[in-house]
Amino acid sequence: MTTFAILLGGAMRPTDRLVRQLDGARFIAADGGMRHAETLNVRPDLWVGDFDSVTPELVSRYAGIERETYPAEKALTDGEIAIAAAISRGASRLILVGALGGERTDHGMAHFVHATALAAQGWNVQLTSGDEEAYPLVGGQMTLNLPAGSLFSIIGFEDLTGLTIENARYPLENFFLPFGSSRTLSNVAEGAITIRLGTGRAMVFARPYDFSGV
Repeated sequence: MTTFAILLGGAMRPTDRLVRQLDGARFIAADGGMRHAETLNVRPDLWVGDFDSVTPELVSRYAGIERETYPAEKALTDGEIAIAAAISRGASRLILVGALGGERTDHGMAHFVHATALAAQGWNVQLTSGDEEAYPLVGGQMTLNLPAGSLFSIIGFEDLTGLTIENARYPLENFFLPFGSSRTLSNVAEGAITIRLGTGRAMVFARPYDFSGV
């Protein structure tokens, strides 16, 4: 499996878990997401975007990296361009680093929607800030290796049928979750959790450590 990490402009903290997840990955930076490269001590293969969110210092520091420059009046976000570049280079798994949080809620929502569309096409996609992770759920089964005590939630983008959650404080079996319901927020993992879904599209959000007492 070829993993590409896309460096985006949102929040990122290099937790031990995130560093392990990125081990062996190749990197593509999207515009201001390049600032995460130094924190992670990585050198991306490619830097794409309209470069409206970068400083001259950042450009100078990474002057030797291949760049693809796009006009500000483009039809795609810098992140979507970076993802397409990773797929064209043979990515089978995508980790969107800096996809959660940040100053632009609209960009964050776009990441969720795009990641869900990619998952529906068969791509393995994870979104992360280091402190928090998100995984598209588009039917079938997934297992998430979470430390016991981790908080997780499932947000449906439409009605969900046949939802099963195993190894959690609040398990479900073949459950119907109507669109807009908060029933599946703030669950607690007892360790690795298994989620099965019949039909529908959703996002699983997880905090890999127990922040419930903070």
